[in-house]
Amino acid sequence: MQPRKGLLFSALIAFMAAMPADAQWLSHSESIMGTRVSVELWHANSAERATDCAGRVFREMRRIDKLMSPFRPDSELSTVNRDAAIQPVPVSPELYELIRRSLEFSRLSGGAFDISFASIGYRYDYRRGIRPDAASIASAIDNIDYRQIRLEGGRIRFGRPGMRIDLGGIAKGYAVDRSIELLRDCGIEHALVSAGGDSRLLGDRNGRPWMIGIRHPRREGEVALRLPLENSAISTSGDYERFFVSNGERVHHIINPRTGKSAAGSWSSTVIGPDATTTDALSTALFVLGPERGLKLIDQLDGLDAIIIDATGQIHYSSGLMAADPSSG
Repeated sequence: MQPRKGLLFSALIAFMAAMPADAQWLSHSESIMGTRVSVELWHANSAERATDCAGRVFREMRRIDKLMSPFRPDSELSTVNRDAAIQPVPVSPELYELIRRSLEFSRLSGGAFDISFASIGYRYDYRRGIRPDAASIASAIDNIDYRQIRLEGGRIRFGRPGMRIDLGGIAKGYAVDRSIELLRDCGIEHALVSAGGDSRLLGDRNGRPWMIGIRHPRREGEVALRLPLENSAISTSGDYERFFVSNGERVHHIINPRTGKSAAGSWSSTVIGPDATTTDALSTALFVLGPERGLKLIDQLDGLDAIIIDATGQIHYSSGLMAADPSSG
């Protein structure tokens, strides 16, 4: 899935407090949706109940992956990519709604977030170090246009042949939100769920805020910043997640919809807000927009803050965080 995610760098979770001796914190992680999914939750009485609640999270993550993965030929998203340029494709209300929200973020960001980036994005192979040549990009660039994704009463249609979509810039955040909802329904009041660069926090940790570390984009194993957070979401998109270097150029997975090439100008962007679906999409948008335009956008939105690390390593804060004066790592 596209761009996606994870401040200055990928979101690395650094926990401030040690696990209690009575083991009332349960932690578990699995590889799902092409990334590491982690759950940490507090259970007051029953370890068996806590294990069951955590299991619901991983089952939900796998369900969403089966529905929205562009790499599974049997996914609903793959059916859309195969047929929507030919005829309108009926989809589940869940997929329809997430595509609808994606288009809202496209309009909000002036097209910096665009799930149709996949019309070119699928031609990049980061494991093998392959990227499309200039002619291939030129022939497909007009297919990156969110305005050509048509919502027609429960059906999806593409306005141009050759279009594809990828929900990688929003689906993990959505899956994290769904997981927090499941934990709430399960009676859990304190938890953290993360999927790659997207995390959401339920309550606090041992009566103190969760300390969320933002990985340094160029110094592996180092944390650039730590932020104290409760009952909020945080997402980071960075150029260090999936990339290769060709002729001295870093070719990474966050595609600029206007150029069909890896977005330049930032190393990472982090967004903090009330839900991970929003922070996931906007962290991608801000990475593409860069510090000046990205922070201008975020400062116009209520309840959201951001940190962008530019291509020189300088850290830029939204106005809300400037007032809060976050500590450096």
